[in-house]
Amino acid sequence: MRVLAVEDDQRIAADLKAALEAAGFLVETCADGLDAWFLGDTEDYDLVILDLGLPKMDGLSILKKWRANDREMPVLVLTARGAWTERVEGIDAGADDYLPKPFRMEELVARARALIRRSAGRASSNQSVGELTLDANRMSVSIRGVPIAATALEFRLLSYLMLHRDRVVPPTELLEHLYGDDDSREANALEALVARLRRKLGPGVIGTRRGFGYFLEGGGA
Repeated sequence: MRVLAVEDDQRIAADLKAALEAAGFLVETCADGLDAWFLGDTEDYDLVILDLGLPKMDGLSILKKWRANDREMPVLVLTARGAWTERVEGIDAGADDYLPKPFRMEELVARARALIRRSAGRASSNQSVGELTLDANRMSVSIRGVPIAATALEFRLLSYLMLHRDRVVPPTELLEHLYGDDDSREANALEALVARLRRKLGPGVIGTRRGFGYFLEGGGA
């Protein structure tokens, strides 16, 4: 899952990045309001974590511009402002959730997971398709109840396919959500990752529709 964390406090930004990456997310950080607006308007993210007090453009203005331009990614707003009127203004502007500072990183990670699940129409942290089960809270994978050792990247791939189980996911979309702007964003890297997972999971789990992309068998794609 690809996350943009917009926070101008370097210490908080570093803590956000560390906590989210430890939970299996691909995280990009940004400290400038104008840069954040541009990234959110031109890149596809599974979630944006948005501080309100930013230089150059404040978080509420960014959010309003995104929503006016039909950018629909879930947005979790962070703020040190305590007034309930400001929280209402943020939600009215298009925020999906609100977390006042200071906060526990464990709560932020839990809210991030829930927002991503809900945006894909999934409620439970335990997701199953066929014989495959993923537990987002434990970052665990199992086949027929038998645990499978998966790396963070492998879990991220399976999570994305699980969230979008009812369709075929194109390789370009998977690459963007797995690697972001990383240099390893190449089709052969994705093919190698899928091949490695197929060896671990066995046949009949990850399907390919040649020329279109990948899907989970039994997921309705």
